[in-house]
Amino acid sequence: MVDEDVLLPVGDELPEVLLDLAVPHEDINELVGLVRKAAADPDVRALLEESVKALVRDMGSVGFQPELPPWPEGLVSSEGLRRLFPVLVLLAALPHTRAYHDERGVPADISRRTLADLGRQLAVHRRWHGSAGLVKPRWLWPHFRGELYQLGRLQFQRARLGERTGEAVRAAGLPLGPGDPCLSLHIPDFRGPLTPGACDASLALARDFFARRYPDEPYRVAGCHSWLLDTQLQKYLPEDSNLVRFQRRFRIAYRETEAEDSVPVFFVFGDPELPVEALLQRTAVERAVAGHLLAGEHWYLGHGWFEL
Repeated sequence: MVDEDVLLPVGDELPEVLLDLAVPHEDINELVGLVRKAAADPDVRALLEESVKALVRDMGSVGFQPELPPWPEGLVSSEGLRRLFPVLVLLAALPHTRAYHDERGVPADISRRTLADLGRQLAVHRRWHGSAGLVKPRWLWPHFRGELYQLGRLQFQRARLGERTGEAVRAAGLPLGPGDPCLSLHIPDFRGPLTPGACDASLALARDFFARRYPDEPYRVAGCHSWLLDTQLQKYLPEDSNLVRFQRRFRIAYRETEAEDSVPVFFVFGDPELPVEALLQRTAVERAVAGHLLAGEHWYLGHGWFEL
C-alpha cells in the first residue's frame, strides 16, 4: 500500500533529490513547480497514487510489465504536467525503490548510478525535442522496480531467455533453454567509449553483484538485443574498433528480418526522423550508419549471447 504522505518529495529537499537523480539543471525549476501543483491538486494526487501502486506492484519480479492508468478524460492540467507526469510517478516511487535496494543490500553508489538514468533520459528528450520529458517512460520502469542495475559502463537487466536465444544456448551445449535466467545487457548513452577494458570491468562487477544480491538466481549467460549486434557493422569499422570488439563477445543467435533503420539513427544522431541526406559523417560510426543507408541498405536488430 502506498503511503500518501510519501508520494512526492515536496519542499526544499526536492532539488537535492533531483540532482541525485542526475536531472539536468535546466529542468529542475520546472519540475519543482509541477510537483507543488500536483501535490495541491487532489485529482492529480489520486492519479499519482494509483500510478505508483501499479508501478511498484510485485517489486523485484522479473518480466512484469506494469500498466499505469491512462490520463483521465476531463482532468484538466497544464501541458507541462502531462508531459512530465511519468517523472512525478518515478519520484513518488523512489522511497519504494530505495527500500527494495536496501533489502537486497544494493550498495548506495550502485543504487544512485542506476536511478540516475532518469537524468540521462531527460537529457535525451531535451536533445530531441528541446524540452524536459521522457521519450519512452516505460524504459525506466525496470530501474525503479529492482530489475535493472548500472554496473560500470553497462547496464544489466534481470531477464529470462527468449525462445530463439534460449534454443541457441541449448544447442551450444549449456544446460539452459527458453525461460531460464539471463542478464540482458544495455549500453547507456553519454558514458564515453565502449572500450574492451570498460566492458571487462563492468562484467566483473556484474558477476559479483548478482552472485551476492540475487544468490537464488544463477546467471550463467548474458544476452543483448541491439542494432549494435548487426554484423554489417564489420564491413565499415576496423577490427580493433570498440564496437566490433564488443560485437565479437557474442554468439549471434539470430537477426531480425524487418529493418530498423530509425534505431541507429536515433542512437547515433539523436533524432530518428532525420532524413538520410542530412546525417552528419564526422566519426567512423556516423560514416558507417549514414553511408550504409545512403547506399540503399538497411540496419537490423541482432540478438546475441555469451557465457558469463
